[in-house]
Amino acid sequence: METLVRRRGIDGVADVDLPREKLERLGAEALRNEELLAVLLRTGYEGKNVLEVAGEILKQHSTQALMAMGLAELTAIKGIGRAKAAGLVSGFELARRALNQGMGIEPSITKPADAVGLLADFKDRRKEHFVAVFLNARNQVICREEVSVGSLNASLVHPREVFFPAVGSSAASVILAHNHPSGDVTPSREDIELTRRMVQAGEIMGIEVLDHIIIGAERFLSMKEADLF
Repeated sequence: METLVRRRGIDGVADVDLPREKLERLGAEALRNEELLAVLLRTGYEGKNVLEVAGEILKQHSTQALMAMGLAELTAIKGIGRAKAAGLVSGFELARRALNQGMGIEPSITKPADAVGLLADFKDRRKEHFVAVFLNARNQVICREEVSVGSLNASLVHPREVFFPAVGSSAASVILAHNHPSGDVTPSREDIELTRRMVQAGEIMGIEVLDHIIIGAERFLSMKEADLF
């Protein structure tokens, strides 16, 4: 009977079980979230192997929350030092830029919650950020564009700022979104008026406004589902 001999690495994890080796054998898509994080972290902490550290971190913080953190927030987490935090921030930023530049098509957006995952990085921002997510004819994400920063009004958010890049990316539709730093996702009168104005402009341009999503720290509101336009 053949015996499988497992060598132990410095983190106390059998070499054949290391996430990096699993990635090399099966590809990144085969790794669980904690295994992917372990590859980025590389080493353990205070006697714990890297998989244990990654698992503990993800029990306390969602992947979306980690992606929204800066250096100071990441280094405050046990097991993440300055070098590891710098690597994580850089990796997350590359992922965001790839999405914003349309490098790869995302799965179809079928409900507001599908789009919320693309907007988690600005839910905790102290200023209002207004973004547009452009979709193709199959409701797949082409790219995301930040339109303005600051309180929403007609001077800051003009239809041309939304539909010019929409035409440039050959978008068939658009999802609008902005955050409420207060956490209260109740739409203001300005939110409603702005949305209706965008819908009218979209009808003229032949680019449908599918929704306007308001993001808070803990919740979101779909203005379409709320029948506000």
